[in-house]
Amino acid sequence: MPYSAEISRANPTCFLFLIDQSKSMLQPMAGAPGKTKAEAVSEAINHLLYTLVLRCVWGNSVLDRFHVGVIGYGVGINPALGGNLAGKDLVPISELARNPMRVEQRAQTNPDGSVQNARFPVWFEPVSDGKTPTCATLNRASTLLAGFLADHPDCHPPILINLTDGKANDGNPEPLAGRLKQLSSTDGHVLFFNLHVSATAGDKVEFPDDEKSLPDPFAQLLFRMSSKLPEEMWPAAREKGLRPNANTRGLVFNGDLDSVIRSLDVGTRVDLNRGSKRP
Repeated sequence: MPYSAEISRANPTCFLFLIDQSKSMLQPMAGAPGKTKAEAVSEAINHLLYTLVLRCVWGNSVLDRFHVGVIGYGVGINPALGGNLAGKDLVPISELARNPMRVEQRAQTNPDGSVQNARFPVWFEPVSDGKTPTCATLNRASTLLAGFLADHPDCHPPILINLTDGKANDGNPEPLAGRLKQLSSTDGHVLFFNLHVSATAGDKVEFPDDEKSLPDPFAQLLFRMSSKLPEEMWPAAREKGLRPNANTRGLVFNGDLDSVIRSLDVGTRVDLNRGSKRP
């Protein structure tokens, strides 16, 4: 079955995040009072990176089951991790764990309603300037993922997640998305998900299964660009109240902060217990 390869230090997989850093990301984020889209996306990605680190903890070690990259695109197309990781496209998860820019203490509400301070590592800062060079960014992503696949030909296929709030200003990205999704390991094709973030509440669409259900041609374009959600991710989607099927795409349109966080969790939920039991 596709998407069933072991994930271990000997056979890691890859998560690559593409972050729209255009000037329009200065607009407020739906569902995040007082935050711009750039700030809310930055917070969501930092939280997710920490979650990925915790999923690779084994005793006192962080095992390199994942390689992770964050690419920002706006004025330029550049690696977005900061501090000691600045300028690096992809890094093993243990290197990420050792090198946050800083660690903040933030209030966290527990299930019982109590509040406590919790660690919040920061690897990635919000940036907002320039236009939206999506096509050039997809070319960059294809090059990075092709290199990873050359080094790890039998890996669980890499997962690429694009967070954006607008249309490409450098051409039609659909053919490039199609070529990117043809990249593959022996376990299946690269997965490409798109999260479109909004400044206004309402009319969001999460993980649709029909292009015709979407409100406009841009949403339909993102639908065609996005991969189908593999069955291994269906249980995570159901936990979030979604109803995936064979036609469900990894797409959120007009998402607020809650839907972005929900979709990031679904899109990065891979099974670390399958296949070989080697860590």
